[in-house]
Amino acid sequence: MIYRSFKDKKISALGFGTMRLPLKNGNFAEPDEDAAAVMFDTAIKGGVNYFDTAWGYHDGAAETVTGNLLSAYPRDSFFLADKFPGYDLANIDKVTRIFPEQLKKCRVDHFDFYLFHNVCEVNINAYLDDSHGIYDYLKEQKKNGRIRHLGFSVHGEQDVLQRFLDKYADVMEFCQVQLNYLDWEFQHADEKVKKLQEYNIPLWVMEPLRGGRLANLRPDEEKTLKNMRPDERIPAWAFRFLFTIPSVKVILSGMSDLDQVKDNLRTFSEEKALTEEEMSGLLSLARSMYSSSVLPCTACRYCTSHCPKHLDIPELLRLYNEHKFTGGGFLAPMALSAMPADKQPRECIGCRSCEKVCPQNIKISEAMRNFTEILG
Repeated sequence: MIYRSFKDKKISALGFGTMRLPLKNGNFAEPDEDAAAVMFDTAIKGGVNYFDTAWGYHDGAAETVTGNLLSAYPRDSFFLADKFPGYDLANIDKVTRIFPEQLKKCRVDHFDFYLFHNVCEVNINAYLDDSHGIYDYLKEQKKNGRIRHLGFSVHGEQDVLQRFLDKYADVMEFCQVQLNYLDWEFQHADEKVKKLQEYNIPLWVMEPLRGGRLANLRPDEEKTLKNMRPDERIPAWAFRFLFTIPSVKVILSGMSDLDQVKDNLRTFSEEKALTEEEMSGLLSLARSMYSSSVLPCTACRYCTSHCPKHLDIPELLRLYNEHKFTGGGFLAPMALSAMPADKQPRECIGCRSCEKVCPQNIKISEAMRNFTEILG
Protein backbone atom coordinates (compact mmCIF):
# COMPACT_ATOMS: atom_id res chain seq x y z
CA MET A 1 0.00 0.00 0.00
CA ILE A 2 1.16 3.50 -0.86
CA TYR A 3 1.07 5.85 2.13
CA ARG A 4 1.09 9.62 2.38
CA SER A 5 2.31 11.73 5.28
CA PHE A 6 -0.11 14.24 6.75
CA LYS A 7 1.23 16.07 9.78
CA ASP A 8 2.05 13.27 12.25
CA LYS A 9 -0.06 10.67 10.44
CA LYS A 10 0.68 8.00 7.87
CA ILE A 11 -2.46 7.66 5.73
CA SER A 12 -3.16 5.12 3.03
CA ALA A 13 -3.32 6.82 -0.38
CA LEU A 14 -6.41 4.68 -1.09
CA GLY A 15 -9.38 5.76 0.99
CA PHE A 16 -12.53 3.65 1.30
CA GLY A 17 -15.59 5.74 0.40
CA THR A 18 -18.97 4.50 1.65
CA MET A 19 -21.29 6.19 -0.83
CA ARG A 20 -21.66 3.11 -3.05
CA LEU A 21 -21.73 0.09 -0.75
CA PRO A 22 -23.25 -3.21 -1.96
CA LEU A 23 -27.02 -3.34 -1.54
CA LYS A 24 -29.64 -5.76 -0.32
CA ASN A 25 -32.27 -6.40 -2.97
CA GLY A 26 -31.18 -3.31 -4.87
CA ASN A 27 -32.42 -1.02 -2.08
CA PHE A 28 -30.13 2.02 -1.87
CA ALA A 29 -31.17 2.67 1.74
CA GLU A 30 -30.20 -0.86 2.81
CA PRO A 31 -26.50 -1.64 2.33
CA ASP A 32 -25.52 -5.30 2.50
CA GLU A 33 -23.57 -5.23 5.76
CA ASP A 34 -22.29 -8.81 5.44
CA ALA A 35 -20.85 -8.18 1.97
CA ALA A 36 -19.42 -4.83 3.08
CA ALA A 37 -17.77 -6.52 6.08
CA VAL A 38 -15.73 -8.77 3.78
CA MET A 39 -14.77 -5.72 1.69
CA PHE A 40 -13.70 -3.72 4.76
CA ASP A 41 -11.65 -6.61 6.10
CA THR A 42 -9.93 -7.18 2.76
CA ALA A 43 -9.17 -3.48 2.46
CA ILE A 44 -7.77 -3.24 5.99
CA LYS A 45 -5.62 -6.33 5.54
CA GLY A 46 -4.39 -4.75 2.29
CA GLY A 47 -3.25 -1.63 4.13
CA VAL A 48 -6.21 0.75 3.85
CA ASN A 49 -6.59 2.80 7.01
CA TYR A 50 -8.80 5.70 5.84
CA PHE A 51 -12.61 5.45 5.71
CA ASP A 52 -14.99 8.19 4.59
CA THR A 53 -18.71 8.40 5.29
CA ALA A 54 -21.43 11.05 5.41
CA TRP A 55 -24.84 11.85 6.89
CA GLY A 56 -26.69 11.44 3.59
CA TYR A 57 -24.94 8.40 2.10
CA HIS A 58 -27.32 5.50 1.50
CA ASP A 59 -30.17 7.67 2.79
CA GLY A 60 -28.54 7.85 6.20
CA ALA A 61 -27.56 4.19 6.56
CA ALA A 62 -23.86 4.47 5.60
CA GLU A 63 -22.73 5.97 8.91
CA THR A 64 -24.38 3.17 10.86
CA VAL A 65 -22.94 0.41 8.69
CA THR A 66 -19.50 2.02 8.75
CA GLY A 67 -19.61 2.30 12.53
CA ASN A 68 -20.76 -1.29 12.96
CA LEU A 69 -18.01 -2.68 10.74
CA LEU A 70 -15.13 -0.57 12.03
CA SER A 71 -16.03 -1.33 15.65
CA ALA A 72 -14.43 -4.75 15.10
CA TYR A 73 -11.02 -3.10 14.78
CA PRO A 74 -8.90 -1.12 17.27
CA ARG A 75 -9.81 2.56 17.14
CA ASP A 76 -6.21 3.61 16.63
CA SER A 77 -5.84 1.35 13.58
CA PHE A 78 -7.98 3.48 11.25
CA PHE A 79 -8.86 7.07 10.41
CA LEU A 80 -12.53 7.97 10.06
CA ALA A 81 -13.91 10.99 8.20
CA ASP A 82 -17.45 12.38 8.36
CA LYS A 83 -19.09 15.61 7.23
CA PHE A 84 -21.59 18.27 8.28
CA PRO A 85 -24.45 18.00 5.74
CA GLY A 86 -24.79 21.65 4.80
CA TYR A 87 -25.51 20.64 1.21
CA ASP A 88 -29.11 20.53 2.50
CA LEU A 89 -30.05 23.98 3.78
CA ALA A 90 -32.60 22.38 6.11
CA ASN A 91 -29.63 21.23 8.19
CA ILE A 92 -27.83 24.56 8.44
CA ASP A 93 -29.03 25.34 11.99
CA LYS A 94 -28.76 21.75 13.25
CA VAL A 95 -25.03 21.24 13.75
CA THR A 96 -25.39 20.85 17.53
CA ARG A 97 -27.88 18.01 17.00
CA ILE A 98 -26.35 16.32 13.95
CA PHE A 99 -22.71 16.10 15.07
CA PRO A 100 -23.36 14.13 18.30
CA GLU A 101 -25.72 11.85 16.39
CA GLN A 102 -23.00 11.15 13.83
CA LEU A 103 -20.57 10.12 16.57
CA LYS A 104 -23.23 7.83 17.97
CA LYS A 105 -24.05 6.24 14.61
CA CYS A 106 -20.37 5.72 13.83
CA ARG A 107 -19.74 4.29 17.34
CA VAL A 108 -16.72 6.51 17.97
CA ASP A 109 -15.80 9.26 20.42
CA HIS A 110 -14.06 11.38 17.80
CA PHE A 111 -13.64 11.89 14.07
CA ASP A 112 -10.10 12.00 12.75
CA PHE A 113 -11.26 14.19 9.87
CA TYR A 114 -14.42 16.26 9.64
CA LEU A 115 -15.60 18.38 6.72
CA PHE A 116 -17.94 21.16 5.72
CA HIS A 117 -19.78 19.02 3.15
CA ASN A 118 -20.15 20.21 -0.45
CA VAL A 119 -19.36 23.91 -0.42
CA CYS A 120 -21.29 25.14 -3.47
CA GLU A 121 -23.43 27.91 -4.92
CA VAL A 122 -26.47 26.79 -2.92
CA ASN A 123 -24.93 26.98 0.55
CA ILE A 124 -21.93 29.32 0.36
CA ASN A 125 -23.83 32.24 1.91
CA ALA A 126 -25.06 30.05 4.75
CA TYR A 127 -21.62 28.56 5.39
CA LEU A 128 -20.15 32.07 5.60
CA ASP A 129 -22.93 33.34 7.89
CA ASP A 130 -21.69 33.21 11.49
CA SER A 131 -25.23 33.34 12.86
CA HIS A 132 -25.67 29.62 12.09
CA GLY A 133 -22.82 28.82 14.45
CA ILE A 134 -21.39 26.01 12.34
CA TYR A 135 -17.73 26.95 12.44
CA ASP A 136 -17.83 28.06 16.08
CA TYR A 137 -19.33 24.72 17.09
CA LEU A 138 -16.90 22.66 15.02
CA LYS A 139 -13.99 24.71 16.35
CA GLU A 140 -15.12 23.82 19.88
CA GLN A 141 -15.30 20.12 18.96
CA LYS A 142 -11.76 20.35 17.62
CA LYS A 143 -10.64 21.99 20.85
CA ASN A 144 -12.15 19.22 22.97
CA GLY A 145 -10.72 16.45 20.78
CA ARG A 146 -13.90 15.22 19.12
CA ILE A 147 -12.50 16.48 15.77
CA ARG A 148 -8.81 16.02 15.07
CA HIS A 149 -8.58 17.73 11.65
CA LEU A 150 -11.07 20.11 10.03
CA GLY A 151 -11.51 20.55 6.28
CA PHE A 152 -14.09 20.92 3.55
CA SER A 153 -15.29 19.40 0.30
CA VAL A 154 -16.17 21.56 -2.67
CA HIS A 155 -18.34 21.14 -5.76
CA GLY A 156 -18.87 24.84 -6.42
CA GLU A 157 -17.12 26.90 -9.05
CA GLN A 158 -13.88 28.85 -8.60
CA ASP A 159 -15.55 31.97 -7.21
CA VAL A 160 -17.31 29.91 -4.54
CA LEU A 161 -14.04 28.24 -3.58
CA GLN A 162 -12.35 31.62 -3.35
CA ARG A 163 -15.07 33.04 -1.09
CA PHE A 164 -14.76 30.10 1.27
CA LEU A 165 -10.98 30.39 1.32
CA ASP A 166 -11.15 34.12 1.95
CA LYS A 167 -12.85 33.39 5.25
CA TYR A 168 -11.58 30.00 6.35
CA ALA A 169 -8.28 29.27 4.58
CA ASP A 170 -6.24 29.74 7.76
CA VAL A 171 -8.18 27.05 9.62
CA MET A 172 -8.84 24.53 6.85
CA GLU A 173 -6.36 21.65 7.01
CA PHE A 174 -7.41 19.82 3.83
CA CYS A 175 -9.85 20.02 0.93
CA GLN A 176 -11.77 17.24 -0.78
CA VAL A 177 -12.31 17.99 -4.47
CA GLN A 178 -13.72 16.19 -7.51
CA LEU A 179 -10.60 15.41 -9.50
CA ASN A 180 -9.88 13.05 -12.40
CA TYR A 181 -8.31 13.24 -15.84
CA LEU A 182 -11.66 13.93 -17.50
CA ASP A 183 -12.54 16.86 -15.25
CA TRP A 184 -9.01 18.28 -15.28
CA GLU A 185 -10.04 20.59 -18.12
CA PHE A 186 -13.76 19.81 -18.59
CA GLN A 187 -14.68 20.97 -15.06
CA HIS A 188 -11.59 23.20 -14.65
CA ALA A 189 -10.33 21.03 -11.82
CA ASP A 190 -6.82 22.15 -12.72
CA GLU A 191 -7.72 25.69 -11.63
CA LYS A 192 -9.03 24.48 -8.26
CA VAL A 193 -5.87 22.45 -7.68
CA LYS A 194 -3.72 25.48 -8.48
CA LYS A 195 -5.74 27.68 -6.12
CA LEU A 196 -5.54 25.20 -3.25
CA GLN A 197 -1.83 24.77 -3.81
CA GLU A 198 -1.43 28.55 -3.46
CA TYR A 199 -2.87 28.18 0.05
CA ASN A 200 -0.80 25.05 0.79
CA ILE A 201 -3.97 23.06 1.42
CA PRO A 202 -3.48 19.34 0.70
CA LEU A 203 -5.96 17.52 -1.51
CA TRP A 204 -8.31 14.66 -0.82
CA VAL A 205 -9.78 13.35 -4.09
CA MET A 206 -13.37 12.28 -4.72
CA GLU A 207 -14.77 10.80 -7.93
CA PRO A 208 -11.39 9.64 -9.29
CA LEU A 209 -13.26 7.36 -11.72
CA ARG A 210 -16.00 9.88 -12.52
CA GLY A 211 -18.78 7.69 -11.13
CA GLY A 212 -17.34 4.64 -12.91
CA ARG A 213 -17.15 6.27 -16.36
CA LEU A 214 -13.34 6.05 -16.39
CA ALA A 215 -13.42 2.39 -15.42
CA ASN A 216 -15.71 1.49 -18.31
CA LEU A 217 -14.33 3.04 -21.47
CA ARG A 218 -15.58 2.45 -24.98
CA PRO A 219 -13.47 0.01 -27.05
CA ASP A 220 -11.85 2.82 -29.04
CA GLU A 221 -11.00 4.73 -25.84
CA GLU A 222 -9.62 1.61 -24.22
CA LYS A 223 -7.47 0.93 -27.27
CA THR A 224 -5.80 4.35 -26.89
CA LEU A 225 -4.68 3.48 -23.38
CA LYS A 226 -3.65 -0.06 -24.26
CA ASN A 227 -1.38 1.32 -26.97
CA MET A 228 0.52 3.25 -24.30
CA ARG A 229 0.59 0.59 -21.55
CA PRO A 230 -0.68 -2.78 -22.81
CA ASP A 231 -0.71 -4.46 -19.39
CA GLU A 232 -2.22 -1.61 -17.37
CA ARG A 233 -5.76 -2.08 -16.09
CA ILE A 234 -8.13 0.62 -17.33
CA PRO A 235 -9.24 1.97 -13.91
CA ALA A 236 -5.58 2.21 -12.86
CA TRP A 237 -5.00 5.01 -15.37
CA ALA A 238 -7.29 7.31 -13.38
CA PHE A 239 -5.44 6.60 -10.14
CA ARG A 240 -1.98 6.90 -11.70
CA PHE A 241 -2.98 10.28 -13.11
CA LEU A 242 -3.61 11.41 -9.54
CA PHE A 243 -0.27 10.01 -8.37
CA THR A 244 1.40 12.69 -10.51
CA ILE A 245 -0.17 15.56 -8.51
CA PRO A 246 2.11 16.18 -5.51
CA SER A 247 -0.51 17.77 -3.23
CA VAL A 248 -2.85 14.75 -3.42
CA LYS A 249 -2.82 12.83 -0.14
CA VAL A 250 -5.91 10.59 -0.20
CA ILE A 251 -7.80 9.18 -3.19
CA LEU A 252 -11.28 8.02 -2.25
CA SER A 253 -12.88 5.14 -4.09
CA GLY A 254 -16.54 4.28 -3.57
CA MET A 255 -16.11 0.53 -3.91
CA SER A 256 -19.24 -1.57 -4.47
CA ASP A 257 -17.93 -5.14 -4.54
CA LEU A 258 -14.98 -7.24 -3.46
CA ASP A 259 -13.42 -7.37 -6.93
CA GLN A 260 -13.15 -3.58 -6.97
CA VAL A 261 -11.40 -3.66 -3.60
CA LYS A 262 -8.90 -6.24 -4.80
CA ASP A 263 -8.29 -4.41 -8.07
CA ASN A 264 -7.66 -1.12 -6.25
CA LEU A 265 -5.30 -2.80 -3.80
CA ARG A 266 -3.23 -4.06 -6.75
CA THR A 267 -3.10 -0.56 -8.25
CA PHE A 268 -2.09 1.05 -4.96
CA SER A 269 0.60 -1.53 -4.24
CA GLU A 270 3.13 0.46 -6.28
CA GLU A 271 3.40 4.07 -7.33
CA LYS A 272 3.75 4.05 -11.10
CA ALA A 273 3.23 7.67 -12.06
CA LEU A 274 2.63 8.71 -15.66
CA THR A 275 5.35 9.89 -18.00
CA GLU A 276 4.94 13.25 -19.73
CA GLU A 277 4.01 11.46 -22.95
CA GLU A 278 1.40 9.34 -21.17
CA MET A 279 -0.03 12.39 -19.41
CA SER A 280 -0.36 14.19 -22.73
CA GLY A 281 -2.03 11.18 -24.31
CA LEU A 282 -4.43 10.78 -21.39
CA LEU A 283 -5.56 14.40 -21.46
CA SER A 284 -5.95 14.21 -25.24
CA LEU A 285 -8.20 11.18 -24.75
CA ALA A 286 -10.22 13.11 -22.18
CA ARG A 287 -10.78 15.96 -24.62
CA SER A 288 -12.00 13.57 -27.28
CA MET A 289 -14.37 11.96 -24.78
CA TYR A 290 -16.27 15.14 -24.04
CA SER A 291 -15.71 17.24 -27.18
CA SER A 292 -17.76 14.86 -29.30
CA SER A 293 -20.82 15.28 -27.10
CA VAL A 294 -20.74 18.86 -25.80
CA LEU A 295 -21.39 22.21 -27.40
CA PRO A 296 -18.19 24.10 -28.33
CA CYS A 297 -18.88 27.26 -26.33
CA THR A 298 -15.70 29.29 -25.72
CA ALA A 299 -17.39 31.78 -23.34
CA CYS A 300 -16.57 34.72 -25.64
CA ARG A 301 -19.80 36.30 -24.32
CA TYR A 302 -20.81 37.92 -27.63
CA CYS A 303 -24.20 36.34 -27.04
CA THR A 304 -24.95 37.93 -23.68
CA SER A 305 -25.11 41.48 -25.00
CA HIS A 306 -27.76 40.38 -27.51
CA CYS A 307 -30.01 38.49 -25.12
CA PRO A 308 -33.19 40.47 -24.32
CA LYS A 309 -33.62 38.37 -21.15
CA HIS A 310 -30.04 39.05 -20.02
CA LEU A 311 -29.31 35.36 -19.48
CA ASP A 312 -25.79 34.21 -18.64
CA ILE A 313 -25.69 32.03 -21.74
CA PRO A 314 -22.08 30.77 -21.43
CA GLU A 315 -22.74 29.59 -17.87
CA LEU A 316 -26.01 27.93 -18.87
CA LEU A 317 -24.28 26.18 -21.77
CA ARG A 318 -21.51 25.02 -19.43
CA LEU A 319 -24.08 23.48 -17.10
CA TYR A 320 -25.93 22.02 -20.09
CA ASN A 321 -22.73 20.36 -21.31
CA GLU A 322 -22.04 18.92 -17.86
CA HIS A 323 -25.58 17.56 -17.52
CA LYS A 324 -25.66 16.08 -21.02
CA PHE A 325 -22.22 14.47 -20.80
CA THR A 326 -22.81 13.03 -17.34
CA GLY A 327 -26.27 11.80 -18.23
CA GLY A 328 -27.86 13.65 -15.33
CA GLY A 329 -26.37 14.03 -11.88
CA PHE A 330 -26.71 16.76 -9.27
CA LEU A 331 -24.09 19.34 -10.29
CA ALA A 332 -26.10 21.26 -12.87
CA PRO A 333 -29.42 21.25 -10.95
CA MET A 334 -27.53 22.32 -7.81
CA ALA A 335 -25.91 25.28 -9.57
CA LEU A 336 -29.16 26.26 -11.28
CA SER A 337 -31.04 26.23 -7.97
CA ALA A 338 -28.81 29.08 -6.80
CA MET A 339 -29.69 31.23 -9.83
CA PRO A 340 -32.62 33.68 -9.86
CA ALA A 341 -35.84 32.33 -11.34
CA ASP A 342 -35.68 34.78 -14.23
CA LYS A 343 -32.20 33.58 -15.26
CA GLN A 344 -33.06 29.92 -15.78
CA PRO A 345 -32.81 28.20 -19.21
CA ARG A 346 -36.61 28.08 -19.39
CA GLU A 347 -36.60 31.90 -19.63
CA CYS A 348 -35.13 31.74 -23.15
CA ILE A 349 -37.77 33.06 -25.58
CA GLY A 350 -36.15 31.53 -28.67
CA CYS A 351 -35.57 34.83 -30.44
CA ARG A 352 -32.19 33.60 -31.76
CA SER A 353 -30.57 37.03 -31.41
CA CYS A 354 -27.66 35.35 -29.61
CA GLU A 355 -27.17 32.87 -32.44
CA LYS A 356 -26.54 35.63 -34.97
CA VAL A 357 -23.33 36.62 -33.20
CA CYS A 358 -22.09 33.21 -32.01
CA PRO A 359 -18.68 32.50 -33.62
CA GLN A 360 -19.20 28.78 -33.04
CA ASN A 361 -22.62 28.74 -34.73
CA ILE A 362 -24.20 27.06 -31.70
CA LYS A 363 -27.96 26.64 -31.84
CA ILE A 364 -28.37 28.19 -28.41
CA SER A 365 -32.16 28.41 -28.43
CA GLU A 366 -32.44 24.68 -29.11
CA ALA A 367 -29.99 23.94 -26.31
CA MET A 368 -31.99 26.04 -23.83
CA ARG A 369 -35.20 24.29 -24.86
CA ASN A 370 -33.60 20.86 -24.56
CA PHE A 371 -32.04 21.76 -21.20
CA THR A 372 -35.43 22.80 -19.88
CA GLU A 373 -36.98 19.54 -21.06
CA ILE A 374 -34.37 17.23 -19.56
CA LEU A 375 -34.50 19.10 -16.24
CA GLY A 376 -38.22 18.43 -16.14
